[in-house]
Amino acid sequence: MDFDVDARIERASTPAGGCYTDEDVHRALRERVFARSWQWIAHAGEVARTGDVLTVELLPGLLDEPLVLTRDERGTLRCLSNVCTHRGNLVCTEAGRCRQLRCDYHGRRFRLDGSFESMPEFEGVEGFPAATDDLPRVALEQFGGQLFASLDPAHSFAELIADVARRLGHLPLAEYRPDETRSRDFLVQANWALYVDNYLEGFHVPYVHPSLAKALDYRNYTVELQPLSSLQLGRTAGAGEGAADTDVAAYYYWLFPNTMLNVYPWGLSLNVVQPLAVDRTRVLFRSFVARPELLTEGAGADLDRVEREDEAVVEQVQRGVRSRLYRRGRYSPRREAAVHHFHRLLQAALAAGS
Repeated sequence: MDFDVDARIERASTPAGGCYTDEDVHRALRERVFARSWQWIAHAGEVARTGDVLTVELLPGLLDEPLVLTRDERGTLRCLSNVCTHRGNLVCTEAGRCRQLRCDYHGRRFRLDGSFESMPEFEGVEGFPAATDDLPRVALEQFGGQLFASLDPAHSFAELIADVARRLGHLPLAEYRPDETRSRDFLVQANWALYVDNYLEGFHVPYVHPSLAKALDYRNYTVELQPLSSLQLGRTAGAGEGAADTDVAAYYYWLFPNTMLNVYPWGLSLNVVQPLAVDRTRVLFRSFVARPELLTEGAGADLDRVEREDEAVVEQVQRGVRSRLYRRGRYSPRREAAVHHFHRLLQAALAAGS
């Protein structure tokens, strides 16, 4: 499939329509992008106490990697493989508090730091235990109370989060409270990258989101690109040029490849785009509230409606890119710079892994 996107947006064409429908491209992106990316896995508050254990699955439906978060007696938080090093059984099957991990298949035990502790009926086994009997540790990082893990990171988490930390580091994000009533999952019948394409441009807002368009000043909607992220800065309607930070309606941050941090006056809406199949995607919406009195105001007031509008148009595009008559499109240099940036990062990852 033709994923060749020119570095100059003024002369570039989008990836071929078939890139959003081809199983080989989907599998290549799974291994070359997602298996080497940083993925959101949980809020740190879920494993806040000594002895807390939380089972998680890294990108269910795509990577399906069983992991477990543990906080040991010294308060150190770790991310470990949740697969027993004896015969591959899942070590931990539910969240809770404990002093050690024990596999229920044959009784192998591990400390909360993942190191091997004991195993019955193994007398006489040579070279046992060895380092390979410990649970493998997985790279784990934290920002603003959110936990991110990576199996084989292609870049450091610091590189990924650098601009967010610089721009929003003054906000007490770790103190924002999870709101389960405003957190939900959405199933979209479309390729995950089409959903990201749609997120990365405000070009469609006046046409697809009438209520959101009233809350934003479209003329002063700006995009900033960083090596592994981008920021769409939405100003409140009527703010005008040179508006102060108090006039920001939303910081729409995207982290390569599939994480969105949307910061509104009321708090944070964290979105994770999870590929399930070449034409099926799950989108997680997780809400963390700082100022509940502002939940019904501005650009972040009716996220469910905006999401449904996005779903409808992205699913239409999925139908369209399957057309035998569609080939490739062009980019608006003014409005689609972040989409072009995303496609270039995908192209680089595919090339690096080939």
